[in-house]
Amino acid sequence: MRAALDEARASLATADVPIGAVVLDEGGTVLGRGRNRREADADPTGHAEVVALREAAAARGEWRLSGCTLVVTLEPCTMCAGALVLSRIDRLVFGAFDDKAGAVGSLWDVVRDRRLNHRPEVVSGVLAAESSALLLEFFGAHRDLQG
Repeated sequence: MRAALDEARASLATADVPIGAVVLDEGGTVLGRGRNRREADADPTGHAEVVALREAAAARGEWRLSGCTLVVTLEPCTMCAGALVLSRIDRLVFGAFDDKAGAVGSLWDVVRDRRLNHRPEVVSGVLAAESSALLLEFFGAHRDLQG
């Protein structure tokens, strides 16, 4: 989670919401890193999880990420929850819950939907306070700039 938090902090340089993600293989080696890039790339799909999943798939040379763990600082949205299910990630670890858009228990629970053919293990709340603090600081500064 510390590596994901480092990615989240790095996204501040591009004025993107500070969310970071990493994909680890079975041995704990980082295969992919991601940070929010929606503002930097003008890409609505530029979420940290999608960026990390793409990089990990490229490193592996295939889209199936069986045996891997996705670690992200904020509960994934519906797009990202769908992407991690489709990538066959074995485990999702996330920090803060997202009461407004979370799709891993908060508003929806995409990853545990029994109708889907793959359901990863979920570990939530890891370094949640640190993940939340980054977001609160970012949005607090945003509100201050808007007056």
